[in-house]
Amino acid sequence: MLISSLRRVGATTLLLLGMCAAVQVQAAYPDRPVKIVVAFPPGSSTDIVARALSQPLSEALGQPVVIENRPGAGGNIGTVAVARSAPDGYTLLMHSVAYSVNPSLYGKAGYEVGKELVGVVMAAVSPNILYVHPSVKANDLPELLALARSDKLAYASSGNGTTTHLGAELLFRTLAKVDITHAPYAPASAATAVVSGQVPVGSTSIPPVVQLAKAGKVRPIAVTSLKRSGALPQVPTVAELGYPGFEANTWFAMLAPQGTPAEVLDRLNTEINRILQNKALVEGFSAQSLETVRMDRPALDSYLASEARKWAGVVQQTGAKVD
Repeated sequence: MLISSLRRVGATTLLLLGMCAAVQVQAAYPDRPVKIVVAFPPGSSTDIVARALSQPLSEALGQPVVIENRPGAGGNIGTVAVARSAPDGYTLLMHSVAYSVNPSLYGKAGYEVGKELVGVVMAAVSPNILYVHPSVKANDLPELLALARSDKLAYASSGNGTTTHLGAELLFRTLAKVDITHAPYAPASAATAVVSGQVPVGSTSIPPVVQLAKAGKVRPIAVTSLKRSGALPQVPTVAELGYPGFEANTWFAMLAPQGTPAEVLDRLNTEINRILQNKALVEGFSAQSLETVRMDRPALDSYLASEARKWAGVVQQTGAKVD
C-alpha cells in the first residue's frame, strides 16, 4: 500500500514538474530571434510594412526580428515555406491581399486560406483607385462607364490577378456590364502608361497616383475603399457612386503556421496592434497612403476567409488568369 501511494505521489510530482516546465517555456517566448518571411521582393509594399514593424517589434519582444524575403509565384513560395515551418512563433509570414486571392487564381497555389496558416494581425490597408488621362472626356464614374459603352476603352492594372485587376473586372464587367480591355503592367509601370497616354484608364494602388493627381497629370475618378482616402479626400468611393458595399483594397497582414500556441499569437497581436498606434508609424504609413486597422485574431481570420470567397467568385466569373 505504501509503495503504491509513493508511486502515485511520484507520478503526480512528475506531471506537475512537466506542466511547470511547459509554462516556463511558453513564458520565455521569445528566447531567440524571430523571423518574418516576406512573400515579395525587397522594396515592395509588403516589405516596407514588414520592415516598419520589425524594429519596434524587436524592442517589444526583447529579441532580434529578422526579415527574410522569399518572393516568387505571386507570393506562393514564401507562403508555402512558412506553412511548412514549425508552429512555434519563430517563423512568421507577411503577405498581402494576394494570400486570399491566389488559391483561386493559381491551379496549385500550395495552400488553402485558413488551413495551413492562421492570422496574427492586420498591419495596413490601402485603397486602389480608378483614374484617367486628362484627355479622356469623363469627370466621374457614370461618365466613364457611359464612355466605355460607346467607345472601345482599355485600362492599365498593376498585373494579372492583383486586386487592381480583379476589382476593376468586378466593377466593369460584373456590376456595370461594361466591356473594357484589360492591359496588365508591372506595378511601377501602370500609372506611367496612363500619364504617357498609352492607356486611357488606370486601376492601381493609390500611392503612385497621389502626386500625379495633384500635379494634374491624371484625373481621379473613384477610390475602391468603403470610406474615402485621407490621401485624396475629395475623390469619392465607388460605393458612393451607385455600387453600395463595393470594396477592393490592397491589405497587408501577418500570419503564422497553424498550431502556433494561442498565447504566442495573442502576444504578437497585442504587441503589434500597440505598435500600430504609434504616432510616427501612423504618419509614416499615411505618407504612403497606408492606413492602420485594428483587428483581433478571430476578426482577422474571418476577414481573410471572406476575402478568399469574394475573389474566388470574381476569378470564376471573369475567367481571370495569371501571366
